Amino acid sequence: MVQEREYYLTEQGLIRLKAEYQHLRKLKSAKITGEVPKVWHSEDLNPEYLSFQEDVGFLEARLTDLEKVLRTAKLIKTPPKTKRDMINLGATVAVEVDGNIDEFTIVGSLEANPSLGKISNESPVGKALLGRRIGDEVIISSPIQVLYKVKKIRYSS
Repeated sequence: MVQEREYYLTEQGLIRLKAEYQHLRKLKSAKITGEVPKVWHSEDLNPEYLSFQEDVGFLEARLTDLEKVLRTAKLIKTPPKTKRDMINLGATVAVEVDGNIDEFTIVGSLEANPSLGKISNESPVGKALLGRRIGDEVIISSPIQVLYKVKKIRYSS
């Protein structure tokens, strides 16, 4: 049996996905119990019916995706005080890169949004920083090599 992928989520991310799931279930139910366009009994299909079928298909696909995520979701928890000197999921990290300080939070891939300062634990930077401590230096090679020096680690409660 193939093991399902685990999705790491913050409490806010889990709440958001549960709300989206409930909203889409209500939307699908309303769409199906509402007036369904008729299929024409000729060689042509009713475009409204095709659009309806496509909408329901998209809703079902998203609901299936959300069910899988919610079934395998792991909540990101703040580590015990004795382990907060190490970078884990949920840590907000300040790093020095080329003399500049950059700060971001390491989250699961579903919540990653670099423009909001949230990077994925699966990204090259996130993956390389996990398990590091203040003062550690990490060289990350993407198209070019970049040296990251960990300056600060913080967890919000």
